Parts: sequence; C-alpha cells; structure tokens
Amino acid sequence: MRCPFCDHADTQVIETRESDEGDAIRRRRRCFQCDKRFTTYERVELSLPAVVKKNGSRVEFDRRKLRGSVALALRKRPVPAESVDAAIHRIEEKLLSLGLREVGSEKIGELVMRELKKLDKIAYVRFASVYRSFADIDEFADVINEVSPKGSARTATTKPRPRR
Repeated sequence: MRCPFCDHADTQVIETRESDEGDAIRRRRRCFQCDKRFTTYERVELSLPAVVKKNGSRVEFDRRKLRGSVALALRKRPVPAESVDAAIHRIEEKLLSLGLREVGSEKIGELVMRELKKLDKIAYVRFASVYRSFADIDEFADVINEVSPKGSARTATTKPRPRR
C-alpha cells in the first residue's frame, strides 16, 4: 500500500480491527519513509447493478455519489454519521438482493427516499422536492402533509401563527 502523503511504496500495518457492522476491516498503517499514519478499509467488492439513467444512458453504480446525495439532503440536520452509513448500506443490500444487472435511477431514488423518511423528515422533503421536480407549492404541501403527524400539518392556505 502506497503512502498517501509521500507516495512511498512500503508501509506497515500497525493495527487491524473489524468495523462495527462487521462488513469491513479497518487497518492503521505507518509509512516507513515519512513516518505518517493513515487508515485504510478493506471491504468485500460485490457487483452492484449498473444504473440506467432517465435519458437511457448507463453508468456504474457509484457509492460516493449515493453518499453525496444523501449528505446533501441531510446537510445541517442532526443525524449521526453511523445512521447515514447504515442507511446507505441498506440501500446497497437492497440493490444486491434484487439480483439485477441493471436498475433504473428511479428505483434508487425511491430507496433513498424510503431511508431518508426514516432518518429525518426534513431531509426527506428536501430530497423529494428535487427528485420529484415539484411543479408547484401544492406538490410540496402534499409531501409535507405525508410526513407530518395527523392534525398538526398546516396546508399551504393556512396562515402561520404570529410570533410573540
């Protein structure tokens, strides 16, 4: 393993441990040349299906892109990183369990929405507003009413209460 700091080819494993979920091996390494330390992760590489985009083009599944989309929806929300990792893992497991060679981007979007709905209602509404390309405020209100507890949701025509 090459050192990410000085590009030296010889590094030493100092510590090895299994991740909390048991799906990866975490290794602490030390470079023999610059003596800096860094962490690597070893994961099983499974063949996730290719993604068929709305325009018909096909791209490889990209975990970083999935994580970026979820992170954007969860920006400035109080959701622990472990919960985000678990949600992404569940999405990947679902894609693998489908047993398909290709999957539509719409299916991935639906899986993301399902996970965000469990994690954070605000993030769910944020993602849905972009993913579903809301045309008007009524579509936005419908999604808000969908995640609001019964009786507490305000409709778009209800006036807000004045602040004191």
